[in-house]
Amino acid sequence: MTSQKEKAGAFRALHTRPGLFVLPNPWDIGSARMLAGLGFEALATTSAGFAASLGLADYHVTREMKMAHIRALAAATPLPLSADLENGFGHAPEDCAETIRLGAEAGLSGGSIEDYTGEPDKPIYELAEATDRIRAAAEAARALPHDFVLTARAENFIRNIPDLGDTIARLQAYQDAGADVLYAPFLPTMEDIRSVIASVDRPVNVLMGPRAGFVPMAELAELGVKRVSLGSALANVAYRAMIAAGDELLGPGTLGFLNGPGAGANLNALMAKGSA
Repeated sequence: MTSQKEKAGAFRALHTRPGLFVLPNPWDIGSARMLAGLGFEALATTSAGFAASLGLADYHVTREMKMAHIRALAAATPLPLSADLENGFGHAPEDCAETIRLGAEAGLSGGSIEDYTGEPDKPIYELAEATDRIRAAAEAARALPHDFVLTARAENFIRNIPDLGDTIARLQAYQDAGADVLYAPFLPTMEDIRSVIASVDRPVNVLMGPRAGFVPMAELAELGVKRVSLGSALANVAYRAMIAAGDELLGPGTLGFLNGPGAGANLNALMAKGSA
């Protein structure tokens, strides 16, 4: 069995070697093992995908539920696991630090803390407060007995605050506070992504690609993107396929959704390979 120290070292190495890597987001043990079996080198949780698997909306999962989920996924494959730790499950810097410690105890090699407050009238923390939260998370990560890759998220664009200047200022502050990876979901264009990369000196994570139109991974690599995550996209693809099949059964009553190659026995083979 791969030790947590080995997993953490492997995850750090993915961020220091040349080129881009894709960090897919499983939502349960089966999907984690399938992705591992396909050959991905690390995995990350999805808050929205996991919540949907429980019949909940995003941000309705408790910290205790998230930690149980992390323990299950961390033990399911030999791959490093990072996690979407939302806003650290609390407003105070101490909440963020405790969430990092708990996540590491559950088996994480990395995790992200975002500056989203969860409050509609004030969706993003003030910069000083947000920076203190990242600093506390970074200090907790450095105090662990093994490596831990801390990602800091600037939520401007995903929260309908399309301010690139403020986004960059936040990422620079989070970098200075000790974040290892910087992440601003929903950057609209390739030029915006380029501007972020040019403004910081840490690895940059991108959510799938520019919102104006997704591009092949090779084009993101040419920009200098280090890591591409998928968020809830893979879970949504699976759920969408099931909903389409259900609509067909309730509508014409046909089984057209079975046409084409099916997963069948391949699922068992992939899961067995991914758990090894």
